Order: sequence, then C-alpha cells, then structure tokens
Amino acid sequence: MNLNKTKKIAISNRNLLTGTDIYNQQVKNKLLDRIRHIASNHLADALILREKDLAEDQYEDLAEAALEICEREHFPLILHHFADVALEYSPVPPLHVSVPDFIALKQSSCRFGKGPFPSLGVSTHTVEEARMAEEMGASYITASHIFLTQCKPGLEPRGLDYLREVCEAVSIPVYALGGVHPDRIQSCLDAGASGVCMMSEYFGPKLKL
Repeated sequence: MNLNKTKKIAISNRNLLTGTDIYNQQVKNKLLDRIRHIASNHLADALILREKDLAEDQYEDLAEAALEICEREHFPLILHHFADVALEYSPVPPLHVSVPDFIALKQSSCRFGKGPFPSLGVSTHTVEEARMAEEMGASYITASHIFLTQCKPGLEPRGLDYLREVCEAVSIPVYALGGVHPDRIQSCLDAGASGVCMMSEYFGPKLKL
C-alpha cells in the first residue's frame, strides 16, 4: 500500500449495510458485493475490513473472500484487529489495530512494526497516543473523531483544531476519521491530514460516492 497515494480509505461496517450484526451467508454476500463495487471502481484508495466483533474464524472466512476480490482488482485491503489471521497469508497484508493491540504487537516483537506487516496503522484518540504510535513504529495513524458522527452518539467531536494539533505532533501520515463526508475532505487536508477515512459514505444502505 502506497501511503503517499492514499487519500481516501473506506471502512467496512456490515451493520450499517445490512442493519444487523449477524454474520451469515446473506450478510457476507452483501458485504462482499459492496467491497467488489468499491474495489472494481476504485472509489477509494484502500479499504479497512473492520468487522472486529466477529469471531476469529468468521473474520478469517470473510477476509479470505475479500482478499481474493481486492487482489483481482489490484486494490489495497487492510485487515483489522486479527493479527493472526493476517499472518496466515503470504505476502502478509497490511493491518490496522487499536492502541492496546499495537502495544501487544510490540511485546511480541517478531510480529511488530517492521516485521512481517508491510503497513501497520493505529487508531488514536489523543495527541499523546499519536506520538506514542509514531515512536513505536506505526506506519500511519487515524485521528478521531473529528466531526459529529452517529457512530459516537452523545460524544462531542474533537474538531479540526485537534486534527491540526495531531498532524503537527507527528511526521507519519494522519487520516481524519469520524463524521467525514466528501464536502469535508478538503478541510481535513488543509488541517494537515494525509487523507480521510469514511464508513457511512461507503457502507451505508446506499453508496454515497
């Protein structure tokens, strides 16, 4: 994955797409159909397969099918949370993790940072976490949540000033996350972000891009 050319990252969410957290063949097919459409039309520059609430064997089943689609379309797919699933593949795909998962990967140093993962992203929510992720070898980070979002009901957004502060605090790519819509992309870039992550625009009931 070429981070220099990655401006828009789609994040999967089967609940937004199907209205259920259930994982069955019908849900899988709908999710894969949307992934196929995004990848084949290159509506984003990469996609994070985020379904972290799945059981590991369910995620492995989904990841295998999604990787086949994305490899066929020459489209970067980033696995999420399940490091052991990612390590089953050769070459190992990029991985995105939370801060606690990132620290755990550091502690198992053979799987951390410049080890087998070609790109290792970290979800951060404070400037301190952003700095720590860079110091520990993250390839890029997400900063959230920037705008008001239905995914974080009742929580005040951190705003563009926070995004700017994070971008000034680190030298690795920063991707704005949370309530980002196409008309807000430029403001995120102007604040110093390398790009944005969008979920509802890509995985809502209707594709909005």
